[in-house]
Amino acid sequence: MSIFKRKDSPNWWIKITAPNGQCVQQSTATTEKLKAKEFHDKLKAMLWDQHRLGIKPSRTWHEVVLRWIQETNDKVTHEGDLAKLRWLDPFLGHLKLDDINLAVIDSIRSAKLKEVKKPTVNRYLALVRSILRKARDEWEWVDKVPKIKLFKETADKEHALTAEQAQRLLSELPTHQHETVLFALATGLRQSNILKLEWSKVDLLRRHAWVPGISSKNGKPIAVPLNEMAVEVLIRQKGKHATRVFTYRGKPIANANTKAWKRALNRAEITGFRWHDLRHTWATWQRQAGTPTHELQRLGGWRTGAMVERYAHIAPDHLSIAAGRIDGILSTATIQLR
Repeated sequence: MSIFKRKDSPNWWIKITAPNGQCVQQSTATTEKLKAKEFHDKLKAMLWDQHRLGIKPSRTWHEVVLRWIQETNDKVTHEGDLAKLRWLDPFLGHLKLDDINLAVIDSIRSAKLKEVKKPTVNRYLALVRSILRKARDEWEWVDKVPKIKLFKETADKEHALTAEQAQRLLSELPTHQHETVLFALATGLRQSNILKLEWSKVDLLRRHAWVPGISSKNGKPIAVPLNEMAVEVLIRQKGKHATRVFTYRGKPIANANTKAWKRALNRAEITGFRWHDLRHTWATWQRQAGTPTHELQRLGGWRTGAMVERYAHIAPDHLSIAAGRIDGILSTATIQLR
């Protein structure tokens, strides 16, 4: 048995060689030698059980979060995940995975529900669920995890601007936001893809831009053909920054959902409209102009056609042509029945 003191600590320390040959050295967090001996004996017995009986080591929430962060740092939502994990830490940071039960989850749900609406609460619960499932299914750090249920969500009501509303909004925006909004209406790109757009991903000569897979929501590159309006916006940004396209006072724009944006909406008398609804507006205008579903899917970078079907009702005229293709057959059948 190895119990010793260190010059830099008032507590007793232990040093154990585990059955697998691993050397474990750590503080016992106590200044009493008897308690330190008890800690030593319990830890040694636990290491023996883990090695000889195949019992999994008891992992902590901090351990699983650290590995999660390392393995998912290329996610588009990585920064958002980090913010959520910081909020979750007071509830989970002191726990081992085996101690995370439905009562703990319920406390998280109740606390967050006091701050935000149910869909946002779901984002936090879904993150905890994903991490725990990964620890169980992929890393085999725990045998079971609590079954975390999310609130039932109704589909978000998507708002599309009319041309007249868009004109009013654009006229109320400061210049730098006017340009980002106009580019969003011209391309349908998401806010993050617009604000982080770099000149290296723009080819004005070929009227083309692209979003790399690492920056797109579905992980696949998005080709962005540039229409006349988009090209004009880009030309006006030339020379303002060496690498980034959209800037304000010489610095890249970090966020578009600002007080100036909200004040412009109020002055334009547009309510219930989010920045992301610019993308819905673009998609709606595309369908109204006759863009078929498969083309809209590629233009918008949606993963599946089902995600574009919500716009199918907007321009049903092309289906009328398809429906009319059997008119001749029906006419023949009708004549034969007379």
